[in-house]
Amino acid sequence: MAQTEAAPREVHVLLADGATVSVRPVRPDDLAEVAAFYDAMSPENLRLRFFTANRRSAEQSAERVCRPACPGRRALLAEAGGKAVGLVEYERLPGTDHADLALAVADRWHHKGVGTVLLEHAASAARSDGVTAFAADALSENRDVLKVFADLGLSIMRRFEGPEVHCLVRLEADETYLAAVEARGRTADVASLQPLLRPRSVAVVGPGRRPGSVGRAILHNLRRDGFDGRLYAVHPVATAVLGVTTYRTVSDVPQALDLAILAVPATAVQTVADECGRNGVRALLVVSAGLDREQGRGLLSACRRYGMRLVGPNCLGLANTEDDVRLDASFAADLPSPGTAGVAVQSGGVGIALLAGLSRLGIGVSTFVSLGDKYDVSGNDMLQWWESDGRTDLALLHLESFGNARAFSRTARRVTRTIPVLTVDAGRTAAGRRAAASHTAAAATPTMTRQALFRQAGVTAARSIAELLDTAALLHSQPLPAGRRVAVVSNAGGTGVLAADAAIESGLRVPPLSPELTGRLLATLPGGAAAANPVDTTAAVSEDKLSDCLAELIGSDEVDALIVALVPTAVATATGDDLTRSVVRTAELHRFPIAAVLPDQAPSVRYLNGQDAAVPAYADPQSAAHALAHGVDRTEWLARPQGTVADLDGIDLERASVMVSSYLSDHPDGGWADPRTCADLLGCYGIPQIPWVWARSESDAVHAARRFRELHAGAVLKAYWPGLVHKSEEHAVRLDLTDDAEVSTGYQDFAERFRGKLAGVLVQPMARRGVELFVGVVQDAVFGPLVMFGLGGTATEVLADHAARLAPLTDQDVHDLVSAPRCAPLLFGHRGAEPVDLEGLGQMLSRLSRMASDLPQLAEADLNPVIARPDGIDIVDVRLRLVPSRAYDPYLRRLR
Repeated sequence: MAQTEAAPREVHVLLADGATVSVRPVRPDDLAEVAAFYDAMSPENLRLRFFTANRRSAEQSAERVCRPACPGRRALLAEAGGKAVGLVEYERLPGTDHADLALAVADRWHHKGVGTVLLEHAASAARSDGVTAFAADALSENRDVLKVFADLGLSIMRRFEGPEVHCLVRLEADETYLAAVEARGRTADVASLQPLLRPRSVAVVGPGRRPGSVGRAILHNLRRDGFDGRLYAVHPVATAVLGVTTYRTVSDVPQALDLAILAVPATAVQTVADECGRNGVRALLVVSAGLDREQGRGLLSACRRYGMRLVGPNCLGLANTEDDVRLDASFAADLPSPGTAGVAVQSGGVGIALLAGLSRLGIGVSTFVSLGDKYDVSGNDMLQWWESDGRTDLALLHLESFGNARAFSRTARRVTRTIPVLTVDAGRTAAGRRAAASHTAAAATPTMTRQALFRQAGVTAARSIAELLDTAALLHSQPLPAGRRVAVVSNAGGTGVLAADAAIESGLRVPPLSPELTGRLLATLPGGAAAANPVDTTAAVSEDKLSDCLAELIGSDEVDALIVALVPTAVATATGDDLTRSVVRTAELHRFPIAAVLPDQAPSVRYLNGQDAAVPAYADPQSAAHALAHGVDRTEWLARPQGTVADLDGIDLERASVMVSSYLSDHPDGGWADPRTCADLLGCYGIPQIPWVWARSESDAVHAARRFRELHAGAVLKAYWPGLVHKSEEHAVRLDLTDDAEVSTGYQDFAERFRGKLAGVLVQPMARRGVELFVGVVQDAVFGPLVMFGLGGTATEVLADHAARLAPLTDQDVHDLVSAPRCAPLLFGHRGAEPVDLEGLGQMLSRLSRMASDLPQLAEADLNPVIARPDGIDIVDVRLRLVPSRAYDPYLRRLR
């Protein structure tokens, strides 16, 4: 894993019980607070910490940790309510990459996770200092601290010596460690959301006395829908609102509140939030809108200071339909019916549309949260809640932004293994960012980055609210298709053709049926029927014959799903209702994915309901096909291996870091690295570039080219000057030079045309023919490194045949990257050709992924062309852009 930044100046972290502590570096002016922390410790706690109850040791420790920090020596303080509750310190041992570690937690804060949080943050800071292990001593009777070390998820070695245990804790943050951090974070997160989603006492602050106010609407909904807890209202002058007794201030409410709902003017939000915090409120729902930057900062500061979780501001509210909660803390028109779909949205309008669509389908909701401006509670929080609530089996998200995309990705990868997670891929037409003029930056649009996140995490991304509901209807009622083979059945030939086209365009297959199955179908159906697929039953089909036809297809093992498109006719004895009843009866008898298409219906999707089954019926075949395709995608996601990040040898991170630091010290604003720096950085990661020689004169170029021509058919000249990105556009490349005269002419041409800026010329052998590819990386501040792959050469941007995945790449991600572009058949052996060196290609992608993950200063990498052949991979041209940047540990637990 990349080295990570030292702990920020102050962050807030959830503990195991959902409480919040702040973690920050110790300052010299903290001496009195640290001394008071030690003074409050019991003699037994002091003895376990210092191996003696002598308080002089505590005084010396307080003086030591309050010295100014320096690389290799840091101290972190955990605080709650402005008082120290935990302290960790480490100091690098001279001449080693190990550090001596000490940890202390206040008596009343044991077994809450304070020590673990401090160790996680200390480990992250230590990695940035180049520390690879903590050395810690403990008394063998101090089982609590030994258990904290053991449960971290890091590799630990113990050596017993008399009454002491010497522990060496390796700091490598591997998958085991990340999983352990994730599990701890999930426990804390779910506990912290209890006051929001399962409150036992609620107050609405700011319900208007007249109809039309948001606060009054929320109070009305809470009363109407039977909230199963204590309900209060806060109003400065009213004695009661909607029959609920009111109190002038939050301080006057006669009991501590789990949840306060703020529907007050933006100017009053911070003041009310502070009052809530002082009076022990555990969570806030802020529906107020229009907060400016300063007001928003004040609101979040109050929540962090008093340990309150926050939904909003500027939101529709939230709801929980559990029987023993019945919480409708929103100003939506109706409480959703109880059910198993979890819904979280940023936009209130989208939330209303989703709730209305689910209601129309009869799909009940477990919890609904309108996240609004998303100061605190996010989609990541909700995924973890739904994973743990024991009710939710379908998750619907609408997220306009990601606070910590990499943490979301890890959470979603885990959750989607058990719960389908559906989202809307909004903003697909937004103009792509251009960090620079490279091919990589041009290709890496926000859409591609977001879609890479969804693909890797197994999130089903629909293109619209309607498609989201279409897919939800299918996943909620039907088994997942086993594969992409679809049989289209229709009582009108033209409708069947349209449905078949829609299926194929959605990535499904409509295979021809075997002669045996075709014969059985024709024997079942009326005369004039066609059974090649699509199956045309004719307008004369009866209810029973349609049932028999569907049963034959289901039992054939030749298809994985059915699209049944029916139109009303006046030909058959069966009515439209008879035929749809046949479809439902088939679904009741056979556990098999079926989507109906009823072109005459009004809603885009509804259910055909039977006694024991429901079949989604769509108004057009495209909707049915898209929903089925999303179902197949989920099947394939669940079947694929989870993948592992390759354990690569030959990585020299220390040398690479020194090189990057050296470059940035000479170029404080960053820039495109020179060819030698590029080659050396690639070399640190075992990524070989095609041989080249740097020529500063015509004679140097001639001699270098002559040496290359002894082994290759020709030579190549490439002009270089700082800032040059696209050589072909500048006509700065001369190819296939076969003698000294051509090399001299080429060099002279460069010297004349680029007079005053030419820094030198690269001389390379002419690369052998192969498939020209493009490989690149873009660092995204939110999503992290994005690895790009696809067809290369001068037309790479025109053809735009690219795929992308977020680093770090697993072996499965590498396989997906290589397989995704349209040019992939050329790599795997097209029309009998020999496959290219896929192992070498995979190694290059894995090593570039590791490089991008290790070096946050690598803003862009542009390798184009990369020539792939059966006997190897040649990287012909490389551009790397370095910028000042500090590593960010996306998996370090902290609230936003």
